[in-house]
Amino acid sequence: MAQTKPKKNGAVEKKLVGMADVVIAAAQRAKDPTFAIPIRALSNVSFNPRRGLIEMGDKKQARSFFNVGMAKKFMQTMLVADALSELQRADLTTSLREIYYRTKHTIQDSHENTFDTQDESDPIIEDLEVSLVALREELHVRAENSGSIVGPVVFGDDGDRVDCAKLGKGGYSVPSIVEPEYLEIRRCTADFVLLVEKGTQWNRLSEDKFWRRYNCVLLTGNGQPPRGVRRLARRLHEEYKLPVYVLVDNDPWGYYIYSVVKQGSINLAFESQRMAIPKAKFIGLSSADPEQYELPRNVGIKLNEKDVTRAKELLNYRWFEKPAWQQEIKRMLTNGLKYELDALANKDFQYLTKKYLPRKLKEKDWLD
Repeated sequence: MAQTKPKKNGAVEKKLVGMADVVIAAAQRAKDPTFAIPIRALSNVSFNPRRGLIEMGDKKQARSFFNVGMAKKFMQTMLVADALSELQRADLTTSLREIYYRTKHTIQDSHENTFDTQDESDPIIEDLEVSLVALREELHVRAENSGSIVGPVVFGDDGDRVDCAKLGKGGYSVPSIVEPEYLEIRRCTADFVLLVEKGTQWNRLSEDKFWRRYNCVLLTGNGQPPRGVRRLARRLHEEYKLPVYVLVDNDPWGYYIYSVVKQGSINLAFESQRMAIPKAKFIGLSSADPEQYELPRNVGIKLNEKDVTRAKELLNYRWFEKPAWQQEIKRMLTNGLKYELDALANKDFQYLTKKYLPRKLKEKDWLD
């Protein structure tokens, strides 16, 4: 990391330093230092049907140093908070991976590591986000760029002009942080955003210049879309009033990806107001499509035990209570098959771009 420079404490840094103050104050009183961490789980979220959002409740869990079962996580929380405070002082941003390495060491005179894997440090950052009411971007932490965009949209990125209609079929790599102060949307003349689950399908659509024929923005997060991709879709929807259509596989995981884009996620419910798009539409493969588009049954994949369990979980989520969604999920369970978008290639390599999506859009065949 770069050498720190003198800088006036900001609001986020003060919150981080305040955590150290809690520990010092407790030590001076010979008390157990304790933080209250909001619970990020299904048990502490609710669906607000009026707003169409998953929202976090107010349940919290105490994280204390003297509790043997919590001591390590308490220490990890302080280590990460210290690293984030260092970033604030230096006015730098860094990656989730670098935070992991910055805070990983072996405790003196032991074989115990502070962190064994990044899977331990990433949730701590999320805990701090929600506890301090400071978004990851405000904590100066970014994830790896893992999204792509192409279409009639122009960005201003760190002083550079990026025209996504002139970048070839590879498009522009969506940054992790897309807030207005980092990424300016200078112009967008698209009619809608097509958010594609898979990079392979996004590549097909980009190579076939689908975005040009249908005047849309093609966006992908290569699977579950990362925050940057979701946030950018939300900004295009909000700032340019663009409808957002979500193209995913016909399986429980595709359904859930769509719901995360639309209503927010359980784990990041505190982010729903900033990233969810309640008016997003599901334009992915539905359980009725194999029959309507005459896909052979042998391109379907038999549902496994995990698929069935997950589908039944979705049926019980309040945000999947609409009759059309209940019918959709139950039809898949009855069929016993799931279908990947890639299966459309069984009819023609360009079936997705030339037949399937044009018909879907023309007939407004989507689920809300």
